[in-house]
Formats: sequence, structure tokens, C-alpha cells
Amino acid sequence: MPAQLSKFIDVQCKEYSHHWTNSCVAAAAGLGIDAIPQCLKLYATVYIAALLMKGKIPSKEDIKKTILGLLQSTAFLSWSGFSYSAFICILRRILGNFNFLTVSFLPSFLSSLTAIVIERPSRRPLLSLYVANLATETLFRMGIARGHYTPIPQGGTYIFATSITLLLYFYRSRPNKEPSMYRIFRILVGKYEECGYLVEKNNLHCDTQICSADEGSASGSSIEKHGVNKKSHKKNLNIFMKSLKIYRKIIERLKLQGKHSSCPHPFSCAHYILKGGMEVFSYALSAQLVINLFFGMKKLLTKPPLIKSMIFKKNNLNLPIFLGGFAGLYRLVSCLLRRFLEKDSPYHAIPAGFIGGLTFMFYSNNTVALYFMWKALQLSWNDLVEKNIVPEIKWFVIFLYCFCTAILFHAAILEPQLLRSSYWKFLYAVSGGRIAVMSRVSLDAFGLESTKHLADVLRKTNTTDKKTFAF
Repeated sequence: MPAQLSKFIDVQCKEYSHHWTNSCVAAAAGLGIDAIPQCLKLYATVYIAALLMKGKIPSKEDIKKTILGLLQSTAFLSWSGFSYSAFICILRRILGNFNFLTVSFLPSFLSSLTAIVIERPSRRPLLSLYVANLATETLFRMGIARGHYTPIPQGGTYIFATSITLLLYFYRSRPNKEPSMYRIFRILVGKYEECGYLVEKNNLHCDTQICSADEGSASGSSIEKHGVNKKSHKKNLNIFMKSLKIYRKIIERLKLQGKHSSCPHPFSCAHYILKGGMEVFSYALSAQLVINLFFGMKKLLTKPPLIKSMIFKKNNLNLPIFLGGFAGLYRLVSCLLRRFLEKDSPYHAIPAGFIGGLTFMFYSNNTVALYFMWKALQLSWNDLVEKNIVPEIKWFVIFLYCFCTAILFHAAILEPQLLRSSYWKFLYAVSGGRIAVMSRVSLDAFGLESTKHLADVLRKTNTTDKKTFAF
């Protein structure tokens, strides 16, 4: 790297950045204009989805805020593209040549700095986490390509397990400061594990026993009624009703099993563990099938028999096994610790979270693992700031966004093979294809074989560098 930093390339910005036009202003304007429709399409999906997730009919004020937010975010991303091209040319004119940093890293950093101030402050942390996730993976790939280290088998699983352990400890010991994250945990591990869940344990114990007894007697009377109906309508009783009846009996018996007095959940531990795991498994499986059918709609319209392969695909079970197993194992370990130690404690989240997190090996998605890692780091830092252990760094979120975006743009130009394919396609769409058309021939002097790797990426992502532009 030091040798590359000392190299200079004496070429005009036209030869590298915008060989299709002689005007630097026209090139920057073209990139900014081409970005607008793509940005509108992208953020329209984001903002409409956020509006629908509120679960209520939007008011005029909600619609107004959505439209203004959509326009503001579109302006932010479009300006980022316009200023990126502009800063490439500006730095070339000031310095008289290109170097390893001014080819893409510094122009991207400066363009991100001028663009992020346009975006709403509430969205800046989300954007920072998103690009930090991508940049971390890209830097890791750079290290592997240079032989600095080798990948660890199931490394993503250990990252996820460690990160989710820390997050669940905060969930157990800190008030709700992350509504979206805590909402996920309420589904996965249950609301009874959340910090601040107040319950009178003695009353709960009594209510649970009374409720269970009532349900038991109710089920008994229900069974008697079904017995009468069975005699009178024996021919009409099908297998489904029998299965449902057996299922209800099992559930009632599970509820009446014992639980430790320190357990905050109602009914028995066995019911708590099995119900939580099975519910999460069924939710995840249903969501996976809906997603598969939604994105495979075009294929189904032309070949309807494909629906069988989409539904019974083996990979459909990866996410449900991971989430269902995580929920069940976390609850199992938590209940065992409460029984063994005779008390409840937020520290139980540490072994329970790590053991449950190991089920991530069935899903193993680097994007998810890195997201939880950065989220854990964010909450840990905020916690240390609140305790006055470390100082609060003003504008850190903005710096993180600019730095990580600069890494991604640097990779897109000089080492595109190390960039995640989905992000390359995003840059390709937003730039109108210009990110592929920018000439890497002069950049091969840095010794990274950028031209060769660009051709491989274009082939892999089904994109092209054979586009023409009016300006």
C-alpha cells in the first residue's frame, strides 16, 4: 500500500472519469440527473413501506411528511452522485494529477460530507450502519486478497452469537432505547425477558394456577361435549378435528407442568419454551414462503407447476430453523439458569444468547451478522457515554458514513471484485451505468489489475460498460 500511495498518474480527468464528454460540469450534471429517477424509485419503496408498517390509515400530515422526506432523501443521494464526479475533476485541477487517494476515496469522502447534511438527522445513523456493514465486509475481503489473514470457518456465526449476546444483555438490563430492535426481541425471546417488565410474582403464580385449573376444567367439559358429539356425529368427525383435539390436550398438559418461582412467564417452562420456538418457526417459514412466491411471481405466471419446487425447496427451512431454534434455546437456557441459581438475572442473557446464537450456522448471512455487530457496538458506545466512561464524539456518525462510503467507492473503482454484487448493481443503477464506463486503463499502474477485475464483475453481475451518454 505505501508504494501505491507514492504513485502519481498524470492523465486528464476526461481520460479517466468522463471520456464521453469534454466538459467536467456536463459530466457531473449528467450523473446527478440520471440519479434522480433511480433515487425516487428507491426511496419511494422505503418511505411507502414505512408508512404502511404503521398499521393505520395515514393522515394528511403523515402523507405530507412522507412526500417531503422522499424528496429530501432523493436530493441527498442525487447530490452525492453529482458532487462525486465534480470533486474528481476539482482535485485533478488543484493537484495537477491523480494519486491513489484522489482517484476515488477523497472525492467520495468529500461528496458524502456535502450530501449527508442534506439528509434528515434521524436517518443518518441508519445510513451509517448500512454503509459500515458493507465497508467492513469489503475491508475484510481486501485483507484476504492481500494475504493478511484467512477466513475463519463459521466466522459469521461467532460474530452474530457474540453481538446478539450483548444486545440481549441490554434488552434484559436497560430500558427500551431501540424500539425496532426491542420489537424484534419481543417476538424472538418474549416480552417477559425485557427489562422493566413488571409483574407481581405471587399474584402471577396464583393467577397462572387458577387460569390453568379453569382451562383444565373447561377442556374437560369440552371433551365431554365432544364425546357426545362424537357419538351423534361419528361419521362427520375427520382426522383434522382429532388432531386438533389431541393438540389441545397436549397444550393443556404442558401448561400445567411446573415452573420455577423466579420465571416471569405464565404457565410452565416447557410450554414457554416449546410455544416460543414453534411460533417463531412458523412465522419465519410463512414469511419465507411468501417472499419466495412474491419474487417468483413472474415465473409462476409462465410455469405454474414451479410452485411445488418453490414451496418444498430445502433452503426454505434455513431461516425458520435458525430463528425457531434460537428462540427455543434462549428460553431453555434462561429457564434452566433460573432453576439452578434460584433467581432471575440479566446476566443470564449472556450464556443463553450465545448458545442460541450458534443456530445462526443454519442461516449464515454475513449482512445480518455484521448488522448486529455494528448495532451492538453502537449501543455499547452509547452506554459508555451515558456512564461518562468515554467522551461523546460529536459528528462521529457523519464521519463514519463518509469514511465507509469512501471505502466502497474506492473499491468500486480500483477493486470492484471485492465489492458485494448487490451494491455494485446499486451503484450501476444510480449512476446510469457510468461507474462501469469510467476508464480503468490508466489506473492499472497501481498494480491492482482494475481493468481485468472490472470485466469479471461485469460478466458476473450481467452489467455492461458499452453505454453512451449525451453528457
